[in-house]
Amino acid sequence: MKRRTVIAAGVAGLVGTALTALPAAARPGGRAAGRRVVVYYQTQYTDGTYVSPLGLTENAIGATHLIVGAVHLNDVNGQHAPVHLNDDPPGAAKYAPMWSDLKALRGAGVPVLAMVGGAAPGSFTRLDTEFDTYYPLLRDFLRQYALDGVDLDVEEDMSLAGVERVIDALRADFGAGFLITLAPVGTALSGGGNLSGFDYEQLYRDRGEAISWFNAQLYNGWGSMASTADVDAVLERGLIPQDKLVAGVLTDPANGGSGYVDMPALTATIRQLTRTYPDFGGVDGWEYFNSQPGGTPAPWKWAAEVSAALNG
Repeated sequence: MKRRTVIAAGVAGLVGTALTALPAAARPGGRAAGRRVVVYYQTQYTDGTYVSPLGLTENAIGATHLIVGAVHLNDVNGQHAPVHLNDDPPGAAKYAPMWSDLKALRGAGVPVLAMVGGAAPGSFTRLDTEFDTYYPLLRDFLRQYALDGVDLDVEEDMSLAGVERVIDALRADFGAGFLITLAPVGTALSGGGNLSGFDYEQLYRDRGEAISWFNAQLYNGWGSMASTADVDAVLERGLIPQDKLVAGVLTDPANGGSGYVDMPALTATIRQLTRTYPDFGGVDGWEYFNSQPGGTPAPWKWAAEVSAALNG
């Protein structure tokens, strides 16, 4: 399971503020295009020190999208704040510097999405079975923080009709420029097993036009980027377009389990994929704070090397 749900306690700050909304036409990256370098950002604090994502733009290294996580929808009756970002309400004081930095990232042309779900169960069961109660909570959170999109990381059983209802509602509420991505395990797109309970290939047949791209998890036994084989297995089926497949990798051996591929091997695979698939959709990294080869002092270097391999 890739998504950690517990984050180290943060230092106190100002009360979180919402990002200023941009009109759809002015949002950077409103439509998915080109090769993407997507960075997941869940660890906002390490050892009590805030981890800023601004290195992604300050060093001009080619990151195209950032996905902040993880958003959880909790029991309405049992929770004072039914929407949580990791362990706290999104307006908690600890998140004030993060929301400010995410506004700056968006202003610099890097769209910001919210990752919903992950390894912690419950959010998608609630969206599936109690849609009228829980979907408005998600919608209002996305509006309040003026996010550019949402990444649906369904790692629990959910019906096909349920996930399609969520996608339809998001597209109706936020318009064509809003990014809707999903994060299945790699085998879910190549005819194998998955963690979500529904058939991703059928989902794509039904709602492909509404899906911006897939962040396919190619690690933890669900695939690998040590070679091109698992991307080949998806694209050779002929259903998922090249530009809607983003290959997900671990950025550090400690992040989430097995299957880390070191940078020399990863960039070799990326270069081969770009030669074979001219419209290959890109690479995403789980996660930012300790990304190699820069580690915690310079985690943005991962995106720099991946971008160079994708575009060089």
